[in-house]
Amino acid sequence: MARTGGRIGGGNDSALGGFLKAVTSRPEYNEILVKRPEGFDQCPRAPVELVNHGIAPEFLDTLGRLTKQHYKKCMEQRFQELVSSKGLDAVQAEVDDIDWESTFFFRHLPVSNIADLPELDDEYRRVMKEFAGKLEKLAEELLELLCENLGLEKGYLKNVFYGSKGPTFGTKVSNYPPCPKPDLIKGLRAHTDAGGIILLFQDHKVSGLQLLKDGHWVDVPPLRHSIVVNIGDQLEVITNGKYKSVEHRVIAQADGEGRMSLASFYNPGSDAVIYPAPTLVEKEAEEKNQVYPKFVFEDYMKLYTAVKFQAKEPRFEAMKAVEANVKLGPIATV
Repeated sequence: MARTGGRIGGGNDSALGGFLKAVTSRPEYNEILVKRPEGFDQCPRAPVELVNHGIAPEFLDTLGRLTKQHYKKCMEQRFQELVSSKGLDAVQAEVDDIDWESTFFFRHLPVSNIADLPELDDEYRRVMKEFAGKLEKLAEELLELLCENLGLEKGYLKNVFYGSKGPTFGTKVSNYPPCPKPDLIKGLRAHTDAGGIILLFQDHKVSGLQLLKDGHWVDVPPLRHSIVVNIGDQLEVITNGKYKSVEHRVIAQADGEGRMSLASFYNPGSDAVIYPAPTLVEKEAEEKNQVYPKFVFEDYMKLYTAVKFQAKEPRFEAMKAVEANVKLGPIATV
């Protein structure tokens, strides 16, 4: 069953615009997210929130509990020391060069670093490894649904992402403690994600995620045990704008226990060549040079790292300026 109209998490559907909660069971993925117009057809410019995605609620509860315990044990004191050293708890003007966010990163593909992170206890290490396997499978299933929805051949997106060594995949673990100046410091500044497909497991008790819709910031109400699916810049390029990366941010909260999130990024391999799928490029647009650029993913990431919190359009234009140097080899078959 899909829930696409009426009230969403206590909000108004018209206020949320194209935001979709796809409440599905596994056998209905194809019907809900591909064949029905209120499925992926309505998320070119907004995330999709999935429940009953095949990951047990009890497992997600355990993951959330361990993530919060790890923050308390290993990260909280360091974050408070950082806040004090920068005087963030006493700022009087808006801060635009730092986020109210405590983070660390797991790498899953091409080579996992989970075993190398010394502060993880054995249970958290085991659960995170299992979580990575589940999300890798989910990401690849969703890429296949996108292929079907766009009329691309089976496996096209996965093959484009592959490069010569396979996709890159990792999880950013974030905690957003209560902030004394939430009107002056963002939990995470506004940006689009650079990569491919992003799967977000977030705290269901504490809100904060917002997306930009028609020039207005709109709350994304958290839903327990859901996975938010977001589109990154690479899929915007490959789909030639049929799907758009979404500008989003996190608002810091003044009270409560703090917000937790795990954002997993299924991205192209570092040497993958990214360009619009030929079948999605209209001849008229191509003749007018209105298509997206062609580039090596690693080169895009180098640029993105420097200008993450700026608009994406200048990044695309900058990559156009160097695309003549990009050699297009055969797409991998995996």
